Amino acid sequence: MGPLDIVNHLFNFVAPAAAIALVLVLCGGLIGSRSPLAMAWWVRLGILFAVGVAVLVAGLVVWGRDGKMLTYAALVLGCATCQWVLVRGWRG
Repeated sequence: MGPLDIVNHLFNFVAPAAAIALVLVLCGGLIGSRSPLAMAWWVRLGILFAVGVAVLVAGLVVWGRDGKMLTYAALVLGCATCQWVLVRGWRG
């Protein structure tokens, strides 16, 4: 496997985390409190992306391969919970 193939596989591995993070940041005003957000959008994007990649790596370690639906469900749950915390969703 060449270097371009490795980069392609790496990008495809983290693409679901990037997509979920981007959608959650763009919809940040709909989820959570109506008060102004304390963090910049790019900080929240980075945090959500890091959480998503961590969940995907954990799924890869636990099941030995990527692409399991349970890993994607954990990705959505983990990123949504992180978004709820970042926008202080408990304050309503």
